[in-house]
Amino acid sequence: MQPLKKRIEALQGAIRAATTQLHLDEKRDQLALLEREISAPEIWNNPVFAQEKTKQHAVLAAIIAPWQTISVQVNDILELMELGDDSLLAEFEGQVSALEAEFAERQKELMFNGSYDDHNAIIRLSAGVGGTDAQDWTEMLERMYLRWAEKSGMQASMVERSSGDEAGIKSSVIEIAGPYAYGKLRSEHGVHRLVRLSPFNSDNLRQTSFALVEILPQIDAPEEVQIDDKDLKIDVYRSGGHGGQSVNTTDSAVRVTHLPTGIVVAIQNERSQIQNKETALKILRSKLAQLQVEQHAETLNDLQAGESANWGSQIRNYVLHPYQMVKDTRTKFESKDTSGVLDGKIDGFIEAFLQQ
Repeated sequence: MQPLKKRIEALQGAIRAATTQLHLDEKRDQLALLEREISAPEIWNNPVFAQEKTKQHAVLAAIIAPWQTISVQVNDILELMELGDDSLLAEFEGQVSALEAEFAERQKELMFNGSYDDHNAIIRLSAGVGGTDAQDWTEMLERMYLRWAEKSGMQASMVERSSGDEAGIKSSVIEIAGPYAYGKLRSEHGVHRLVRLSPFNSDNLRQTSFALVEILPQIDAPEEVQIDDKDLKIDVYRSGGHGGQSVNTTDSAVRVTHLPTGIVVAIQNERSQIQNKETALKILRSKLAQLQVEQHAETLNDLQAGESANWGSQIRNYVLHPYQMVKDTRTKFESKDTSGVLDGKIDGFIEAFLQQ
């Protein structure tokens, strides 16, 4: 019984250390605050705000719950062991082994130690060089991330989408909500290159296409990234999107420019001008947070002008012809299961990046 007790005590200590490293006590306080906010009836006077708070609550609860469960189970086993019933030794052995295996899996969360790793994520996709092929490639990447989110139990919401002239998409903005969404997806930040036989070329020649993938931490609280009003230029213009006559007859689209860095965020969809402005500002704050991490800048004033994840930072090659291979240029991790990768099987790339 004694060796087994030492194992469970060691596990208990490791869980306590992980709880501290993951700031779970702070997250419990945040969760309690969110519960009080959500329980107030007046919050539903602003449904969009209420839904954001509910989403934040769900993500925090999903982060905390597994650790709380494993901690309770370990404490329960220790209490039973104190009774010294050797007849339960075999049962304890099985339970301790199971808890050790679960902890080993949970321990991967300790790799999420970045400033915003526990935040939700915003994915911005932009078609690059390659014309219709590049727009089709961008849509393939959009599907890949949506499938990954579905398989990972994440919630994906489309914010903005611009279709290509012939096929594919010119750009897309997706919000991904779930435990450590940004921490998991930040490995995808950069340029993705596709080599294949073009389905849009009459001679069926080999074509190389590029798409820019930007992974931004979703900044819901304005105080996290404070932007000076004088640094903003806000333009309102007529939406070019579909969605009924009201979209075409009201200036509902919003373009926000951050003057010091030159970053531009434009949102035009079927919602109101106020909501479009709120969404654009949220994406801008997320973009500035990402740029701050990239440039190791202490404040926004220290940021240098320029695009994050520029076209020179190619991170991954997807080759479908003359052979089948997806290879990351940073970690050298590769997979020959190209169809699986394009169907959302990217966890291998994510873990290789985190372990690097």
